[in-house]
Amino acid sequence: MTYHAGIIGTGGIAGMGILGMHDEEAIGREKIDASHAGGYAATDDIELVAVADVDESKLDTFGEAWDIPADRRYVGHEAMLEAEDLDAVSVCTPSFLHRDHVVDAARSVADPSVIWCEKPIASSVSDAEEMVAVCEGTDTELVINHSFRFTDKLRRLRDLVRDEGILGDVKSVSAQYRMELMRNSTHVLDTLVYLLDARASRVSGHITGENEALDALDATESVVDAGGGGHVVMDDGTFVTVDCTIPRDISSMTLSFIGTEGKLYMNNDDGEWRYWSLEDGEHVERPLPGIEGAWTWESDYKGSFANAAAHVQDLLDGTAENYSPGVAATRSLEIIVGFYLSHYTDSTVDIPLPGPLREVPITSW
Repeated sequence: MTYHAGIIGTGGIAGMGILGMHDEEAIGREKIDASHAGGYAATDDIELVAVADVDESKLDTFGEAWDIPADRRYVGHEAMLEAEDLDAVSVCTPSFLHRDHVVDAARSVADPSVIWCEKPIASSVSDAEEMVAVCEGTDTELVINHSFRFTDKLRRLRDLVRDEGILGDVKSVSAQYRMELMRNSTHVLDTLVYLLDARASRVSGHITGENEALDALDATESVVDAGGGGHVVMDDGTFVTVDCTIPRDISSMTLSFIGTEGKLYMNNDDGEWRYWSLEDGEHVERPLPGIEGAWTWESDYKGSFANAAAHVQDLLDGTAENYSPGVAATRSLEIIVGFYLSHYTDSTVDIPLPGPLREVPITSW
């Protein structure tokens, strides 16, 4: 059986390339395999049949690159959702539009069984919670593209940390990644949530106000998203330090975990994962069981879109449980929102956020 997919938003992550990750000469001109469209193309049973965008020029460029017929290139997502019968819908628009596009898709006559939405899940916690609730009410799987979850190495590491307990009880984590918080930090925070299976309980944050993406993208609209970080106490007692203030050219995505039975160092930019087992009071370096080498952008990230699309296919087949549900993605978002609220109120913020604070938007691309 062949499933039919549609994409809302025809920008970089949909299939046309992202500045800083792909060849600048190819961006916006050629199809990029590390994308939603590329993921669908790599599956056996999902066909990308329709796309939608409010920018007709970008819509046609995307359509030509990915061989979408002119009559299935829709100006505006509503037109596509009214005209098509879709099994899966990708939402590849800026995060402040995710709520509308996911909710509209879930409630539409297109009736998708799976919505594969870009990260971060939304710009406010209330939007994220509504997206989750609507998808639950329409029996739609909401998959958030925190792409590290769709790599074999991180999934194996999760089993080692959570199921096999190689670190024992994790007591402390330090994390560093490039600015900005919404655009980039969501990856490192989702990795934290994924490996610990924990939720923040208290947050103290700092915001720099710097956003290098706006300059790099020559953006004409301003967004709130900026560099920052802070301290987080998780509901399992783990103390976490987060630093996402560093520009892209000098940054490395690193996480260090200290537990009662061992410690772990992850550097995804330099491709270095190291593990030490605590034995008779001494840390002894050991290989990570079942993991060869370290996670790298070249070998793992680029394949994550094909893996995610294959997971979408498995969900459509009814043979898998959602690796990256909206509930989990909301946990990383509420930490980021907590950083902003803490900074601007000069206070520590408790999670879950009270009602009005759930509605505070942090806009990003």
